[in-house]
Amino acid sequence: MEKGKLKHLVVLTGAGMSAESGIKTFRDENGLWEGHDVMQVATPEGFQADPQLVLNFYNQRRKQLFEVEPNTAHQALAALEKYYQVSIITQNVDDLHERAGSRNVIHLHGELLKVRSTYDASDIIPWKTDLKIGDTCKKGYQLRPHIVWFGEEVPMIEKAMQICETADILLIIGTSMQVYPAAGLRHYIPSNTHTYFIDPKPNIDSHATLTVIPESATLGIKTFMELLQD
Repeated sequence: MEKGKLKHLVVLTGAGMSAESGIKTFRDENGLWEGHDVMQVATPEGFQADPQLVLNFYNQRRKQLFEVEPNTAHQALAALEKYYQVSIITQNVDDLHERAGSRNVIHLHGELLKVRSTYDASDIIPWKTDLKIGDTCKKGYQLRPHIVWFGEEVPMIEKAMQICETADILLIIGTSMQVYPAAGLRHYIPSNTHTYFIDPKPNIDSHATLTVIPESATLGIKTFMELLQD
């Protein structure tokens, strides 16, 4: 079958996708992120108040990426490209989808392995080492993590909406879809598109166009692939 005729599988992924690789989820129950108040490390104001703290925080997150590997759920999504046109829209800032072999990945909230100019948000640079005060773009402005912080626009959201509008199948995995604007993406899929929702503690029930799979990402993806074959 020609690539253009493959069904379009759109996948929305979140922190639960990478948790089984050893990457901690974004926030724990008391609102802290790795022991830090998110307002200190994930807002423009926090960066302005203490840039060293913020850079150190993301340097540690970046280092952690080199200590983990894609899990079987990441690998399964990459393998599905043999049978579907797969588009992954992730809230994760890690590169595990790409390392597993997925070729079409949109990062809504930025990427740990990239930095950008504080002067020009479109000046984005690959970055694998520690980012320090004094590291600047070509125009001499301080570089910052290429992360979408609270209060900032999500530049990839419109492209993500357009992708969802062409979905033949929607898979939501590793995210409870509570964080906007990402949570609103499911409303852009065509009305007849079937949705599969993989979550160990789902907050919704199955119905005619929704199949809920109450499992972790690595277990749920197996069930999903079996359902696709039925």
